[in-house]
Amino acid sequence: MMDWWHAVVGGLPFEWARYAFMRNALLAIAIVSPLFSLMGALVVSQRLAFYSDAVGHSALSGLAIGLLLGLADPFWAMIGFSLLFGLAVFGLKRWSAVPVDTVIGLLMSFAVALGVVLLSRGGNFMKVGHFLVGDLLSITPEQIVRLLVLMLPATFLVLRAFNALTLASLNPSLASSRGVRVGREEVVFGLLVALAVTMNLQWVGILIINSLLILPAAAARNIARNLREYVGLAMGIGLGCSVGGLLLAYYLGTSAGATIVLVAMGVFAATAIARAILFRR
Repeated sequence: MMDWWHAVVGGLPFEWARYAFMRNALLAIAIVSPLFSLMGALVVSQRLAFYSDAVGHSALSGLAIGLLLGLADPFWAMIGFSLLFGLAVFGLKRWSAVPVDTVIGLLMSFAVALGVVLLSRGGNFMKVGHFLVGDLLSITPEQIVRLLVLMLPATFLVLRAFNALTLASLNPSLASSRGVRVGREEVVFGLLVALAVTMNLQWVGILIINSLLILPAAAARNIARNLREYVGLAMGIGLGCSVGGLLLAYYLGTSAGATIVLVAMGVFAATAIARAILFRR
């Protein structure tokens, strides 16, 4: 697959297509962007934007644990801690009297503080800089394969639960009467968000990963007339902004992840203006 991809994209008449790191980054975007946009549509509908942001910040503790354990690649430590963070959020949401946004804020503060303490004790602050800002152009073929292997089942599970989660976000009581186990579906989706966010931190960055998740969906929500349009536009905007931002970053010499987010923010602003004009009429 990789050889075919490099042969096809490498034959394009553009300067950037000559470089393997650009072809790798473009393939990673093609794999991640549709799932991110699909998840983003549900995150926005269910008002979980704060949760997805907290997951990204909580991965700092997983990273610190991985470094202290001497792991060459702290990826699995980050994944494990983020999944535990997700379970803690939904567990406290169900069993405590504290509002869910407060639960998320408390756990995020704890996770970030724990990460800072562990990193300061181990003297590993210099090793985490690229996780904060991301480096999409550093992704390797082996990491792309790992991304594909994990993203395919995650996409299947999100698609399977999409209707149930949408109904639950609109009317939990109606969803329960239709046989939807609302609590279970929320937990599964929350864990999938944690998985997807953490998997891409190294290339997008802890500081902006949440923007990449929610901006395409937020832009689509401004102009979509129904659910089908909402999802389709979110996926199209997500892929278009990711590819456009990557190419723009190449020519400007800027950070790819941050440039993609700025392009997506520009599209969101454009759709917000379009919505305001349409409503005036």
